[in-house]
Amino acid sequence: MNVVIVGYGMAGSRLAAELHARDGDLKVVVLGAEPHRAYNRIMLSTLLAGKVAEPDVELAEVAGQGVDVRTGVQVTTIDRDARVVHTDDGDRIPYDHLVLATGSRAIVPPLPGLDPADLPERVVPFRTLDDCRRILAAAEGARSALVLGGGLLGLEAARGLAARGLDVGVVHPVPYLMERQLDPTGAAVLAGTLAGLGVTTHLAVAATRVAADADGVRLDLADGRSLSADLLVISCGVRPDTALAAAAGLAVERGVVVDDQLRTGDPRISAIGDCAQHDGTLTGLVAPAWAQARVLAQALTGEDPAARYRPRPVVTRLKAAGIDLAAMGDPADGPGEELTFADPARGTYARLRIHEERLTAAILLGDNPSVGQVVQLFDRGAPVPADRRALLLGRALGGTAAAPAESPALMPDAATVCQCNDVRKGALVACWRAGARTVDEVVATTRAATGCGGCREAVAGIVDWLSEADSVGATR
Repeated sequence: MNVVIVGYGMAGSRLAAELHARDGDLKVVVLGAEPHRAYNRIMLSTLLAGKVAEPDVELAEVAGQGVDVRTGVQVTTIDRDARVVHTDDGDRIPYDHLVLATGSRAIVPPLPGLDPADLPERVVPFRTLDDCRRILAAAEGARSALVLGGGLLGLEAARGLAARGLDVGVVHPVPYLMERQLDPTGAAVLAGTLAGLGVTTHLAVAATRVAADADGVRLDLADGRSLSADLLVISCGVRPDTALAAAAGLAVERGVVVDDQLRTGDPRISAIGDCAQHDGTLTGLVAPAWAQARVLAQALTGEDPAARYRPRPVVTRLKAAGIDLAAMGDPADGPGEELTFADPARGTYARLRIHEERLTAAILLGDNPSVGQVVQLFDRGAPVPADRRALLLGRALGGTAAAPAESPALMPDAATVCQCNDVRKGALVACWRAGARTVDEVVATTRAATGCGGCREAVAGIVDWLSEADSVGATR
């Protein structure tokens, strides 16, 4: 069977790897519009901060018989009757099954002075590797930058530029930052933390005009102020890239509509990742995209023809130098008891919502030893402990550290360590028992910590625990 994957981003490359790993009787062609090999988009903010180099954000290349990866190739049309895709280089590629993994595009707001097709040199969206390169080039010799958009990606860009020594301002039309993940109190604490890191926030004010020339950028605001900088980064959200699907007559709402098996209305065409809309919801995150790739690979290879995609609770992490944030669930008020703690001077905020002894939402900002336990309780829907204070603060009632969440020995094998790849503690232990002896070996085998990288410390802790346990056993 010929499988053609349109898109070589994080979803398309993972699907190719999943298909290749199952060694089914498939011929896979991957068509990527970008000229690069696949890369980890989540790590672009770390690249922007100068903490890693470009080779560090590249994803493992799919290699082997039966997989043909072509970069710099744009699919122009889909002929569903002939089951052929046409490319911009004149090629016609037949398929038995077509997978759309076209991702999403950065939204450029309709402001005077901004033409999405012809942006000024000093005005750059933050979405792709090429965008990142342009931002880094513009940041050379720059002293200041503005970021339009105070969501997760905008704040990551702002922190990355501040880490390079730039004076950074964030303009956000909503009264508080990251409104989809935070409440006003937590966002205020985050704004204070950012201020200490060199990032100023301008909230509840919309941009009205952009003016850019060789000397810099001016951003006019609705309150009459004008902000100037050497560089403007646009981070106003993304929009699923559905043009190809719509032109082919597939059902498109906000994204390409798919069922539980990721199929569109045409049973020979599937969609995964940012471009797909499942059960009325867009994903926009790596963990759901990779889960969809796994389910589709199971179905296409015959490993599990009845495989279904079931969304899991989403945990959002913002982990940059000086910032540690975990948010899960809906921050809006809901049923159940609320527990909160705030220490703005130390950049700490914690909020838990508990309903029927289950954690339904949480925000943890700052150094909180209980973050691992909170994530596990939310992910598994397990009953919360009786000592709510320990869960909120990472401290037991007597003032001692709450150890159960931090000890790998007490973690159940079913505990999810890597949210992005759905890697559980039991898989890490099994990998160790099979012969892996370093963090890098365990990561390479299980894929843990290859998404956002936020769980690498936890993986290292489990590897250290296994090493110590084996050493103790060997001396007995």
